[in-house]
Amino acid sequence: MTDAPAQPAAHLDTVEHAAATPDEQQPWGELGLKHDEYRRIRDLLGRRPTNAELAMYSVMWSEHCSYKSSKVHLRQFGEKTTPEMKQRLMVGIGENAGVVDIGDGWAVTFKVESHNHPSFVEPYQGAATGVGGIVRDILAMGARPVAAMDELRFGAIDHPDTARVVHGVVSGVGGYGNSLGLPNVGGGARFDSCYQGNPLVNALCVGVMKHEDIHLASAEGVGNKVVLFGARTGGDGIGGASILASETFEDGVPAKRPSVQVGDPFMEKVLIECCLELFAADVVQGIQDLGAAGISCATSELASNGSGGMHVWLDDVLLRDPTLNAGEILMSESQERMMAVVRPEKLDEFLAITGKWDIESAVVGEVNDSGRLTIDHHGERIVDVDPRTVAHDGPVYNRPFARPAWMDGLQADAFAGELPASGDAMRDAFLGLISSPNMSSRTWITNQYDRYVQGNTAAARPDTAGVIRVDESTGRGVAIATRSNDRFTKLDPYNGARQSVAAAYRAVAITGAEPTAVTDGLNFGSPEDPDSMWQFAEAIRGLADACQELGVPVTGGNVSLYNGTGEPGKIDSSINPTAIVGILGILDDVARATPSGWREDGQPLFLIGSTKAELDGSELASTQGHLGGLPPVLDLAWEKELAEILIACSRDGLVDAARDVSEGGLAAAAAYGALRYGVGARIVLDEVCERDGLTPAQAFFSESQGRALVTVPRTEEPRFVAMLEARGVPFARVGVTGGDALDVQGQFEVPVAELTEAWEAPLPARFA
Repeated sequence: MTDAPAQPAAHLDTVEHAAATPDEQQPWGELGLKHDEYRRIRDLLGRRPTNAELAMYSVMWSEHCSYKSSKVHLRQFGEKTTPEMKQRLMVGIGENAGVVDIGDGWAVTFKVESHNHPSFVEPYQGAATGVGGIVRDILAMGARPVAAMDELRFGAIDHPDTARVVHGVVSGVGGYGNSLGLPNVGGGARFDSCYQGNPLVNALCVGVMKHEDIHLASAEGVGNKVVLFGARTGGDGIGGASILASETFEDGVPAKRPSVQVGDPFMEKVLIECCLELFAADVVQGIQDLGAAGISCATSELASNGSGGMHVWLDDVLLRDPTLNAGEILMSESQERMMAVVRPEKLDEFLAITGKWDIESAVVGEVNDSGRLTIDHHGERIVDVDPRTVAHDGPVYNRPFARPAWMDGLQADAFAGELPASGDAMRDAFLGLISSPNMSSRTWITNQYDRYVQGNTAAARPDTAGVIRVDESTGRGVAIATRSNDRFTKLDPYNGARQSVAAAYRAVAITGAEPTAVTDGLNFGSPEDPDSMWQFAEAIRGLADACQELGVPVTGGNVSLYNGTGEPGKIDSSINPTAIVGILGILDDVARATPSGWREDGQPLFLIGSTKAELDGSELASTQGHLGGLPPVLDLAWEKELAEILIACSRDGLVDAARDVSEGGLAAAAAYGALRYGVGARIVLDEVCERDGLTPAQAFFSESQGRALVTVPRTEEPRFVAMLEARGVPFARVGVTGGDALDVQGQFEVPVAELTEAWEAPLPARFA
């Protein structure tokens, strides 16, 4: 490969030339900028921008990079974070990823990001590079990546295009993560026609480090060198952040589909080890990953985070494609690249380490005290900007929003479908639920992921949460769960988002871990549609309020907008509002994590919490093609108490298995508990029906929140019951484990073998 040949200076749009040609036309609209944004750039610079500057501003002022439509709402996360919530928070919002103190000198960093639109255009590379990008965010904090999760949303399972997207995305997630040797320990996948043209790929990564190994990226120290290392810069992904991640796909505008980034996981694996050695050798001031917006992002963010300025020369950027012009070099989103700030006296040692790992490096800049970001190409000045105006002080919009006119009709349309009245009908409904696209086994997907590589996975899907050991000597570790009830959030964005926080919080607590911190992936429609913007604003308010009430801070995350192809103002204008919540919890010893299924016969089954006839937005309603009404009532004070109970029971050996009762209700919780290890159970609904005034079908399929299904060692039953009675909490003894069938007494019986076949068959039948 060769570097770019010398380009005649006359062909460059220099700062001097820009100042002398104020009326020269520029393609600001094609780069995703609005007219007033272009005018603001001219005002900031006091002249028209050069083509290179225009490229930088276009990508850095995109929704994906600048959060210009979401900033005013995201501020609630910081405003509603109390000092008590920050006790374990070492790094919060605003850095590559949040960092949490988990004790014994260990810290964990985690974050979720989306790669949605690229995964529709080119599913394999879109999903693969989504994994690669979030891994580099974690790596830039100084942490070793130890686990991944992903939340996927696809179109209707029977749509002819869904298989293309599913195969590509699942192969991309697995192919990249497996090649890195990174265990994928959980997440979810759902099918709904609203995602047909807008699949969602939200990838989460977890990294571990000691406290003293935390690194933040900024360009400090006059004279320090700026080094670009890793893969060479090519033409893939140019304009991705400004257009692909920000605009809708409309017929007739193929120009808004730039090429998707191409990933090389084996290069990334070497890059991980190289970066960790660079950190350990103390030869870098900081490292910034190059993802969205490429060199434009890395240089402007490093300079903006520092107290001085930076000068960069593009001539020394190593290129895969020698035909790239300056703007394309700045905008390229070629993967597996990092940018480091290195003291001059450490440069030789830095280059020796990158050379050892056979990684190409080039000094492309220097930190100075100018307060400016300047970039030269072929000896000519093509960029001269205040880096804060590029990276941090971009447009901030207060987009108009209003409660949609169609919300009243949607919420009034309560589920009035057929509730099974006989045992045979209940059996049919149960099997239909368990074999439905969104409740059936995800094993066909997860079997394509390595869940146990590195040897520290204590639990992975199909368990309720992923559990990773951090310290082999003590067993200290973390549990991570991701949740998003998109149907509830469609019915009521505020309460639906709160339900997602509560569900993730409960899933982590069920393992015995203390819920500690939150990351979120917020996937919504167009911010220019007042309906979608209202959904977004309400969901953010719900997330912030729920986190404050539960005492768990938001450490960072991602916003993905423009996920819709329908007509603005219509009920189907965008995807269901999808607020994915990831919660991390701390375990003193992962060996004591509560399993999510029972293994022994003869253990009593208890349902903790109250059940109401809450079926709006439920999976049972979904199997009948219905979405309407109001989501279940949520009591976060009770959710917090329930978590305390589950954590204490795990610690004190009062439970042997536990599952959260959420999507699919008690029916799904009982089925999954039996399916986990192939041990049946007898379920008795009488006490729940009598106490809560329900029919058997309501008790079995209701999706009331704040509930958990637990098995108790026979010897501990008196102590367990006494503890619950002393707390005055609602509970019911709903059965006993054992046998080779799931027997709902007085209603129906399903052999575990038949249940397994019904649960496992749908995805392989459709996609294998």
